[in-house]
Amino acid sequence: MRIIYTLHAEGQIKERKIELVWIEEAINYPDQTKRVGNKFYVIKKLNGKRIKVVFVKEKFIKLVTSYFIK
Repeated sequence: MRIIYTLHAEGQIKERKIELVWIEEAINYPDQTKRVGNKFYVIKKLNGKRIKVVFVKEKFIKLVTSYFIK
């Protein structure tokens, strides 16, 4: 499914030095998933770090934000 990055998300990805492949991995193969309406919160452990990705799923995936968590 196609992923669209909001301007907010693009800025955070650059600032936090998050690789796009990590976001795709989290969305496609999450370790944990929580859904609230059409908004998804997924967590994936990659390279010893945990990344949280928030996105809206409609006809495509619209990335809202992504960040590292403890």
